[in-house]
Amino acid sequence: MQRDINESVVGQIKRFIDERGLGHNQKLPPERQFCPILGVSRAELRKALAEMEADGLIWRHVGRGTFIGSRPVHNLDDVDFLRQLANPVQMMDARLVIEPELAGLAARNGTPSDFEEIRKCNQRCRAAEEWRSYEAWDNNFHHAIAKATHNKVLLYLFDTFNVVRRSVVWGQVRSTKRPAPDHFSFDQHDAILSAIAARDGAEAAAQMREHLRSVSERILPAMSSSQRERQTSAVSGGAKIPQVK
Repeated sequence: MQRDINESVVGQIKRFIDERGLGHNQKLPPERQFCPILGVSRAELRKALAEMEADGLIWRHVGRGTFIGSRPVHNLDDVDFLRQLANPVQMMDARLVIEPELAGLAARNGTPSDFEEIRKCNQRCRAAEEWRSYEAWDNNFHHAIAKATHNKVLLYLFDTFNVVRRSVVWGQVRSTKRPAPDHFSFDQHDAILSAIAARDGAEAAAQMREHLRSVSERILPAMSSSQRERQTSAVSGGAKIPQVK
């Protein structure tokens, strides 16, 4: 029964985020304000937030509050600077340069426990009942691969550009509630995992590169279309579209 209550509060929090259009690393209201907004007790709210944090949907910092998305890297100045410079095309280019090499290193340096963590994230991607949960576990999947390299310098670089990436492409427009059973990423994730677990670095890199190219082919046109729709909406509402210079 308690589990059902927690899931209900989680659903309310997710709706609150969606309805207010809150983005990655934006802050949720303090608990004392959030409880009456949702109509729940502080104990119920904290249990729901703990569940969401475990799934990578939020992160909490004592004394600062609760934020949307996964926990960021330590140097937020770098993240803010890069966020101002980056666009979706640049982020996909960065992923194509970095992540295939990380997959190759993960195959060579990873431990059985690393492979099990990647496998768990892959399974949670398939089991996701909504896009936001899928995106959180997809993020965890790629982070687990980076972590399996056992290279702290590369992991720090990955975490930095990954926070920027999620800020840039956060909140894509979706036409369905959840990924379809035959979502293209599922089989591609399986292929990446299989190559890493087999310690085939060249194949792991090749499978990651193919996966990211597929992501790029689908996401970039969709984001361009969404941007055009926002501009059209702005014009119809009397707003002026800024000129690109």
